[in-house]
Amino acid sequence: MGYVVAGQRVQVIKDTEDGGKGTLQFGTEVVTSEDGSVAALLGASPGASTAVHVMLEVLKRCYPDQMDEWMPKIKEMVPSYGQSLAENRELFKQLEASTAKTLKLSAEQTDLAMN
Repeated sequence: MGYVVAGQRVQVIKDTEDGGKGTLQFGTEVVTSEDGSVAALLGASPGASTAVHVMLEVLKRCYPDQMDEWMPKIKEMVPSYGQSLAENRELFKQLEASTAKTLKLSAEQTDLAMN
């Protein structure tokens, strides 16, 4: 029986736009067919930290015509979708407070996590 090495990293060599020798990339990437009928995740297991981003990317690529209709629900589930938290400090603070409340974290615990 085989086994999988934890923490395995994957490298992908992609063609360059100008037809050069290729570009070495690390990590994971969502790849879709032109018509959006097939999507795949290349690379090692991305884990929970990227799962939501990956699925939103699949939705955007495979169902572009439905995204406007789905946007209210997506924004309800992911209030920061399409926004930069680094550039929107107020939204960051709102989401930090909401997350801390949901996880029952004290202000001291969230301050420790941010440092």
